[in-house]
Amino acid sequence: MQNQELKKRALTLIEEQSTMTLATAAASEAWAAPVYFAYHRSGFYFFSDPSARHIRESLAGGRAASTIFAASSSWQEIRGIQMSGTVDSVSAGLEAAAAVRAYLNKFPFTRDFFAPGDPVDPAAFSKRFSVKLYRFNPALVYYLDNSIHFGFRESVTL
Repeated sequence: MQNQELKKRALTLIEEQSTMTLATAAASEAWAAPVYFAYHRSGFYFFSDPSARHIRESLAGGRAASTIFAASSSWQEIRGIQMSGTVDSVSAGLEAAAAVRAYLNKFPFTRDFFAPGDPVDPAAFSKRFSVKLYRFNPALVYYLDNSIHFGFRESVTL
């Protein structure tokens, strides 16, 4: 299968899903946490509490892994993305503004948490929920799709 077709399938799966599981490790213990995400310009943006274990470990250890997958009821339906990379805190600015727009487009219900006319930006999220904006930066991405054949797994560039 051509890399362009795999990339298209991977991006479609990413667009269809709302959560990714972020995995981290410290010392001899691993941890995984689901987060809502918005994909924008090769980054997976999400809000989290800075004191959350997945944030502390990913920032301290410098590495994280993530997976995105569609619900399935048979082995033929299993489709997913496996990634390894890093997590960064996103500072206020153009990148943060674009990421929040992407997030609001994907999750329009989020506006309901703010009063009409109030700004909905990283500072507003932080004030309302005690969270910060983060970006998962994939370095290695694999696309899995059993509808192609059992155990299909191929590296893909997003």
